[in-house]
Amino acid sequence: MGDTCVSRVPVFAGLSTEDQGRVAGLARPMHLAAGEVAYSAGDSPSRLIVVHTGHLKISRVSADGSEQLIRVLGPGEFVGEASVFADRSPEDYAIALDDCQACVFRHDDLRALVSRHPQIALRMLATVSARLSDTERRLSSLTAHDVEARVADYLLGLPGSWQGGIVTVTLPLAKKHVAALLDTTPESLSRSLRSLSDKGLIAIGPGRAVVLTQPDRLQQEAHRV
Repeated sequence: MGDTCVSRVPVFAGLSTEDQGRVAGLARPMHLAAGEVAYSAGDSPSRLIVVHTGHLKISRVSADGSEQLIRVLGPGEFVGEASVFADRSPEDYAIALDDCQACVFRHDDLRALVSRHPQIALRMLATVSARLSDTERRLSSLTAHDVEARVADYLLGLPGSWQGGIVTVTLPLAKKHVAALLDTTPESLSRSLRSLSDKGLIAIGPGRAVVLTQPDRLQQEAHRV
């Protein structure tokens, strides 16, 4: 699985086939069943985890015991870079949402890789910067917009397929996890989706499919204060 895992990770893009083989040789496979914990807050800061298949949710637990979902990792994404480079224990939890295959790089192995291939560090920095921008955008949305506007903004940010001026997107997660990302409840999320549908801005398809029937108007809804 190491070769496949490495080839799917953007931060390893551009390495020669020989170098990718060396990187793959350092990767240790990890299999997580749904609900299994990859690491917990306070664990030893020793590894970078790269998701191959499935999804890994990253969350924190507040003082009152409630869970705050930070982000969800999919194939090709990674977590643990802060612990590796800052040499500190994680403050969050990583839990598999479904059957998850991953690769693990030990602290010392990753540092050696970065020393030999500085472009890996630059790509990791670009990824972390993109995460920071996304977090700042989400925080701004949470404080400035109501739930319906946040849902509209989230739908517009999903990858989709265009056909005849409409866009079809697929919710990448169960509604309860989407709701957690948007700092709302599943019930409020469902109400917002129905409201957007009643306004003719979206059409709710089978499964997790959502058709953005009027993207321009949906954009206006997303920026409504």
